[in-house]
Amino acid sequence: MGKRVSVRRSTEGGVPGEKFTDTVGVLTSWDNGVLLITRKGGESVRIAESSLVAGKVVPAAPARRRGPAASYEELARVSSRAWRPVESEPLGEWELRASAGFTRRANSVLPLGDPGLPLDAALSAVRRWYGDRGLPAYVQTATGGAGTQELLCAELERRGWVREVTAELWIGALAPLADRDEGAGVVPAREADEAWLSRYQRKGVSEVALKVLGSGPSVWFASVPGDGPHGADSPAAIGRCVVDGRWAGFAAVEVDPAMRRRGLATAVMAALARRALAEGASAGWLQVEEENTGARALYAGMGFGAHHAYHHYREPASGADGR
Repeated sequence: MGKRVSVRRSTEGGVPGEKFTDTVGVLTSWDNGVLLITRKGGESVRIAESSLVAGKVVPAAPARRRGPAASYEELARVSSRAWRPVESEPLGEWELRASAGFTRRANSVLPLGDPGLPLDAALSAVRRWYGDRGLPAYVQTATGGAGTQELLCAELERRGWVREVTAELWIGALAPLADRDEGAGVVPAREADEAWLSRYQRKGVSEVALKVLGSGPSVWFASVPGDGPHGADSPAAIGRCVVDGRWAGFAAVEVDPAMRRRGLATAVMAALARRALAEGASAGWLQVEEENTGARALYAGMGFGAHHAYHHYREPASGADGR
């Protein structure tokens, strides 16, 4: 249990000539004659014990051959420091985070380690804490990497918690991005001005949102002026970067829809990468949702690649888990 396995099972009613199919992932349960295997992207596969042909424990997925090496825990802590909530509280080694509902990342539990309570008691405490603040309870988990939380995901699903969002955290070397010619005239600033905020996707930015946006060890904002009648008052592209030791985290990279595919996102990120490199960073990270194919192609072209998937699980409806 909890190990990465490869399982072969017989198929019924499949393609003629194909008798077997293989599944690789983390074995998260084996109850009542059914195996539950969590694959890299977080999806669960149920396999009847009666269909098993063979199975074995297999080594962890090989380390990335390009870009920086990093553990899940290191990246989870770095990304959390780059998007700090306005309120937080420990529950054992878990961190409860709240920011009046502004983004799931700033309003979810980061469960790194032992909560100091049995799981059911810990989840009850989580629900009370968020309920006291008028917020739904979310738990942020990860799958697909060494030290990720496939077992916790399976336990949450057993208790009726619903996975609402899946995205990936990507990493890459910073120097190749900083060496690009794009964005030579873009000068990052310490604060998000009115022009930057006017392009930010989340409209009606509140005081809480401004606190979250400005949080982190060393925060930078960049924008490319628009070429319309309002000029710099309506940026064509914006981005945010947080430098934290060897890491530079990119977020809020947004481009005017009428000006996409002109290299503006690359210009913003290259300018921020140069700033981060000057502060001693050497590696970059960013988060991208599964369905955002345009962003995934862009970041892959910059040398970034997926490190692990992360998910947000929402508490079940009242009484759905029997409590």
